[in-house]
Amino acid sequence: MAPAALLFLGLQHVLVMYAGAVAVPLIVGRALGLAPEQVALLVSADLFACGLATLVQSWGLPGIGIRMPVMMGVTFAAVTPMVAMGTNPELGLAGIYGAVIVSGLFAFLAGPLVGRLLPLFPPVVTGTVILVIGISLMRVGVNWAGGGVGNPQYGAPLFLGIALFVLVVILLLTRYARGFVASASVLIGIVTGMLAAGLFGLVDLTRVGTAPWFDIVRPFAFGWPKFDLVASLTLCLVMVVVMIESTGMFLALAEITDDPVDEERLGRGLRADGLGTLLGGVFNTFPYSSFSQNIGLVGVTGVRSRYVAVVGGFIMLGLGLIPKLAALVEAVPQCVLGGAGLVMFGMVAATGARILGSVDFARNRNNLFIVAVSVGFGLIPLVAPNFFKQMPHALHPLLESGILLAALAAVVLNLFFNGLDDAASARSEATRIAHAAEA
Repeated sequence: MAPAALLFLGLQHVLVMYAGAVAVPLIVGRALGLAPEQVALLVSADLFACGLATLVQSWGLPGIGIRMPVMMGVTFAAVTPMVAMGTNPELGLAGIYGAVIVSGLFAFLAGPLVGRLLPLFPPVVTGTVILVIGISLMRVGVNWAGGGVGNPQYGAPLFLGIALFVLVVILLLTRYARGFVASASVLIGIVTGMLAAGLFGLVDLTRVGTAPWFDIVRPFAFGWPKFDLVASLTLCLVMVVVMIESTGMFLALAEITDDPVDEERLGRGLRADGLGTLLGGVFNTFPYSSFSQNIGLVGVTGVRSRYVAVVGGFIMLGLGLIPKLAALVEAVPQCVLGGAGLVMFGMVAATGARILGSVDFARNRNNLFIVAVSVGFGLIPLVAPNFFKQMPHALHPLLESGILLAALAAVVLNLFFNGLDDAASARSEATRIAHAAEA
């Protein structure tokens, strides 16, 4: 393939994932009340580590990497437990990074064994967990649309109007555009919304002007990590969910590219998830997973070469070394992000609902109880933040994550009602779930 074509296709992959890639550092940074310069640093670190993780996964190292056209990005599944850790004064960012490093090492070592866990995660479990992830994140999108928590003008008509404008732009592009433009509708909506917000004086580019054009991303820029047992175990559980999701993505991509994936190759891919997450903890960012929208793009374009993702990885690396770009991302008004967040996070919830749509509720009414009780557990931290206030403080990172509560409840209830499927059926279901996610 010609270098120019590789560059264009790699850039296309970057643009499709860009909005989702920068969302997590913005969510976590603002939830922890970090200074704008620190949030921008999180964005730079995220882009840089995205590039590293993508290269490890698509280009590969000895014994590591699926070596397929896979783009890596920060997983949304880790957001709520990380915010719970970061708002704990005994942990903070240092506690988050310690847990990320431990969970990355755990995933690296346990990756080859994850195939044996697939029977624990049939569609009724996976769909429920993804649904709760989307619902939990929706609170972030709604608060962004109102102007951001703590904003004295929260809910002002101007903020709501701009969020609605961004949402309408995204929906119009999704409905009427084709190909790449439709795939990048969220990013285009954010850019359009920022221009509109600028007309009303809501965009402050002062920090963009003072930010340097080039700077390296330094390891442990926020200090040395702090290792906490419960926080580390919490993110290890998150990584199990992430690796199950990645397994399905790899199997779906194998079908799309007609490039079979055996157990040994699958283990290499999951090791790359672990190494990417470990690198994330070192370079001031968070757990990594394959991005489903990019797998969908492979199916749309028909380009099966892993070097497209390799080029995308190098582009992400380069973007992470441009602090001006990170400052520009940080300068996007929260109301603009709100319109996009309603789509991004809503699509996560809709994917969970779509997976649950394939579950047999008519002949197996027990599945109704699994979903009902698990979603109820998942919503506890959302609707009653003080519900576990009297529980031991060390358990809060686990108990304040609706995603983990829902996952644990769904796995236990599924075992109680349905038992375990065989490995072959579980592998087939994982592939089908991944197709539902990237469609």
